[in-house]
Amino acid sequence: MTDTGISPHEGLHMPHGEVVVGVDGSDPAVRALDRAADEAHRRDTVLRIVFALPWPDPGEVGFGLDTDRDRPPAEAARVILELAAQRVADRHPKLPVALERTAEPAATALVRLGRNAALTVVGTRGRGGFTGLLLGSVGLRVAAHTTGPLMVVRGQDAAARRGPLHDKVLLGLEDESDTEAAVFAFEEAQRRRARLRVLHTWTHPHVPLGEWPVSHRQDLAAQARQHKELARFAVSKLTDRFPDIAVRVDTTAGHAAAALVEASRAADVVVIGAHRREGRPLGMRLGPVTHAVLHHAHCPVVLIPIG
Repeated sequence: MTDTGISPHEGLHMPHGEVVVGVDGSDPAVRALDRAADEAHRRDTVLRIVFALPWPDPGEVGFGLDTDRDRPPAEAARVILELAAQRVADRHPKLPVALERTAEPAATALVRLGRNAALTVVGTRGRGGFTGLLLGSVGLRVAAHTTGPLMVVRGQDAAARRGPLHDKVLLGLEDESDTEAAVFAFEEAQRRRARLRVLHTWTHPHVPLGEWPVSHRQDLAAQARQHKELARFAVSKLTDRFPDIAVRVDTTAGHAAAALVEASRAADVVVIGAHRREGRPLGMRLGPVTHAVLHHAHCPVVLIPIG
């Protein structure tokens, strides 16, 4: 069963897809709700707020709501959705909002709704519902199966509470196959009127530099130049397409996850491509870099499914 209501803009057509966010009343979900409202406002589109039954655990519910487990689930859902809508109205009075209650599992509902969404937003650090991002949690299952852009709002993310802090979008670029992630990052920088940093990492044998023969050091320098050119070439058409965006392309030798997590300290959002693995038609198998960035980034992370 799914209950849907749009108020006050019933039937309003939005050309760029809506923003979808899952809520259960917990503090992490409230942070995700605030971020999702900002994203919908930035895109001039509908914000769809989704609550999936059953009722969350006691102690996880925010909004100052009574956590009595005896409250009927349908009534609990109605109250949480109404409080969420009021919070959004206080933040963005003219933003059109759709409320949806579903008996589907939370991850299933978010993946379904995310197929045609401009962005789906989930929070982290909850114990269940929409808010967790530990192994086996809803957030991780959504990340593993989403077919559209997914924003994961880090649990203690200051930007989720106060808005942009650095005026910068960070793109983690693996290679030229990350075109969709690159396009999203450029569009995101344009929406935010922000700078864009493109970060490409590459690996080399872990040998102390002083122990390398001169020829090998020269080869290492040549590899560095090649990777720099690869990264620049991968985004060259987009830099022409978005001439007003200040773009900085950086490359570094080392571990991609560590480099991205560190660089996220000075970014408002990180965009990374999530590549599908062969033989997994039902969803992507998240690699170690994606896992590390999702768990340790210092700002929200947007996953763009690749392939």
